[in-house]
Amino acid sequence: MGTIADEAKKCVEVLRKGGVILYPTDTVWGIGCDATNVEAVKRVYEIKRRADNKAMLLLVDSPDRICRYVSKVPEIAWDLIELTNKPLTIIYDGARNLAQNLLADDGSVGIRVTSELFSRELCYRFQKAVVSTSANISGEPTPRFFAEISKEIIDAVDYVVNYKQLEKGTPKSSSIIKLAEDGSVSIIRQ
Repeated sequence: MGTIADEAKKCVEVLRKGGVILYPTDTVWGIGCDATNVEAVKRVYEIKRRADNKAMLLLVDSPDRICRYVSKVPEIAWDLIELTNKPLTIIYDGARNLAQNLLADDGSVGIRVTSELFSRELCYRFQKAVVSTSANISGEPTPRFFAEISKEIIDAVDYVVNYKQLEKGTPKSSSIIKLAEDGSVSIIRQ
């Protein structure tokens, strides 16, 4: 089993080549790729057998990185990120600098600042946003831990992170909030 740093380096090599990874996040195990690479995002949709009109969220390592992918971050976002005590995905209007097939039809994107050690290290080393979508075929139950991930998913990705594979727990799902540019807030999932 590699260290967090070693595993993150291996993932970065795969991501830079347009590859797809299977990795632990602050919620469940995720299928991930470079959020700016259209072909890599397309592969994730194919692996999940998911329609590409369903947006996927992405992870970043710090609140500062959000500005790279959103044209105008509402002020309330900074307070929400700072005050949350569980994973929080915020859907922002005006996505930019991302693969177009990653975005919702209205041009919005869901972004979560991860605090989990591995995914944060990965995003920091990659210096870009990483797609994070649950490691299951669309419509099937979301695996709660690595042992529940199907062989089909494991075989379809280019690299499987060798960290946290034996952990079993009850993962928390993220809260989801949509912030409009005008500052209005909609709670999608608590």
